[in-house]
Formats: sequence, structure tokens, C-alpha cells
Amino acid sequence: MPATYEPIATTTTTSASTSIEFASISGNYTDLVLVLNIKAVSTTTNQWVNLRLNGDAASNYSQTTMSASGSARSSFRYSSRSDGIFIGDTNSNDYALIICNIQNYSNTTTHKTVLSRSTDASDFLKTIVGLWRKTPEAITTINLQIESSANNIASGTTATLYGIKAA
Repeated sequence: MPATYEPIATTTTTSASTSIEFASISGNYTDLVLVLNIKAVSTTTNQWVNLRLNGDAASNYSQTTMSASGSARSSFRYSSRSDGIFIGDTNSNDYALIICNIQNYSNTTTHKTVLSRSTDASDFLKTIVGLWRKTPEAITTINLQIESSANNIASGTTATLYGIKAA
């Protein structure tokens, strides 16, 4: 990573987990970058990976998603989601790589924007723009979950959170 990226925390699951959480995130950086190498347990169909901020479970999340493979493309939009911003998907066959940029996370006067890029086992590339529309506050906690409550995050999943230093 460039010298402006500073590792804040890394976690690797050693057993199936319902979620991964980064808590007590300091406001010492301008932006955050989250890098996931994630896999689901017990499913061959793709399951959404959701990012929830500061424990907010209200309908304050929206997103636009574009995806494409060599032969297909699609887009969709969701408003007023309560389970977080969809940042990519995964299944039990392969790990998915997901990279999220969280802009201006410590600002207390603006809503938060998340830009995510991901690849999955079905060879789709996804680009996602998400917005957290809660009353502006600094992000101090990031929680990651697989959408279906019947599925967990597989052992061996790695998540690293980086802070970007001010220029």
C-alpha cells in the first residue's frame, strides 16, 4: 500500500462467524479503505455482503450497483435499506475480493459515501456507490455481515481496515 495508507486493524476468522466488526475507529484520517477476502459458509448461491455503520439498523442506506461479466451486464438501485450497504457478494466455492473506500468518514456535517469494487465466483465485476443518510456523525464502527441469516462468514476470511493520512 502507498505510504499514505496506514493499517488500522486486520482480522482473520478462525471459525465461522456471523459478522466482522471494526470498533473504536479514531478520527485521525481523512478516509478509510476496507479490503476483504471473504467467503460464505454452506451456500453455493451468491450471498450479499452488507456493510453497516455505527450499528445503524434504520432505513438510512441507499445504493446504486453496476455489474458486468464477459457476456452480461446489469444495474440496480435500492433506497431506504435497513441492513446496510451491499458491497459485494460471495458463496462457499470461492473467496470474493471486495475493496471499499469510505470518504470523509470522520466529518460530522456530511452524509457518508462508500465506493466499492468487487469480484465474485461467477466472474462478475461489481461497482457500487452507497450512501449513509443518517444525521451526519463520524463513523466509529464498521460491521460486515452476510445478508442471509442462515449463512455465516467462513473461516479464513480476512478483513483489513486502512486509514488514509491527510495529504
